[in-house]
Amino acid sequence: MRHYIEGDALYADLREDIAAAGSTIRLESYIFADDEAGEPILDLLASAAARGVLVRLRIDPVGSWGMLSSARLAALRSAGVQLHWSRPWSWRRPWAFHRRNHRKLVVVDDTAAYLGGFNIHRDSSAAAIGPGRWRDTHLRFQGELVQDAIRHFDAFPRAPWPPATHSGRQLVPNSNGRCRHVLHCEFTDAFRAARRRIWLTTPYFVPDRSSQAALRDAARRGLDVRLLVPGKSDVVITQWAARAAYGSLRAAGVRIWEYQPRVLHAKTVLVDDDWATVGTANFDYRSFFVNDELNLFEHGPALNGQLAGQFVLDLGDAAEVTEDWPRRRPWHSPFTQLIGWWARRWL
Repeated sequence: MRHYIEGDALYADLREDIAAAGSTIRLESYIFADDEAGEPILDLLASAAARGVLVRLRIDPVGSWGMLSSARLAALRSAGVQLHWSRPWSWRRPWAFHRRNHRKLVVVDDTAAYLGGFNIHRDSSAAAIGPGRWRDTHLRFQGELVQDAIRHFDAFPRAPWPPATHSGRQLVPNSNGRCRHVLHCEFTDAFRAARRRIWLTTPYFVPDRSSQAALRDAARRGLDVRLLVPGKSDVVITQWAARAAYGSLRAAGVRIWEYQPRVLHAKTVLVDDDWATVGTANFDYRSFFVNDELNLFEHGPALNGQLAGQFVLDLGDAAEVTEDWPRRRPWHSPFTQLIGWWARRWL
């Protein structure tokens, strides 16, 4: 398993795998832009399809709105790429697009798969925008779990059943035929069973009441509960909603940091030393109850140890929310937080 925190490194490996593909490429992304990061990948997908590789490309129409020109889309289809919009707007089902395909999954042949928070756009590329690129987390994995990634891609918008576990690893959607809130239940159960620590990184922290309660209860039990969220956000209203929850969490003993250098887009959770997850799900209503999401869970120390080391490094670039934090906020903060909290179910 390979762990990425830089988009350029991820895109380079992805380009190499696509260029070497022999039979099938499955790719879905919430944001896929025809820019410095996306253009080379789009060119490789078209080339692969032209040489006979089955290329299946699935894009969310909301996340990628305006990112791909009509000429580019026509060129992909002309090359043989099977291009699908996840839930395009239709007058028969005008609100279907509200449920967005937020997954970022790539499977090349049956040998390698990618999953995590990185979209394919210039905002995640240091080569394109320099030090201000987004901070994110992604994984490349091989082995038996790749077959499960294929099952999840091919079954969309449903989830394959039963779930498969390989060497302590499992791909988990946010809903399946048995449960509409799988990820929410997984997180809540893990927090309640935690014995030592919960370290959570999320770009959009808009928790429901039961998730907040699970974090507060863990802190009151004496666990080391730490939350890392953005100091700079690409969706400001979600930051307003997150800050509305700070008071009750801190009162229970949860420690909160805001990441300072750039936009934080990583989505990771660590529980104790032997449970970890990386994926596409944010810690918010939309990821838990609305969108299509997919996370990789590992029961074991390997991934947990990698992510824990990175978490500590990230705290070095973050400012902790302390007792005097409310006094340092702008005068209008209580009002913006109230607006964010009222809108939290729709963010």
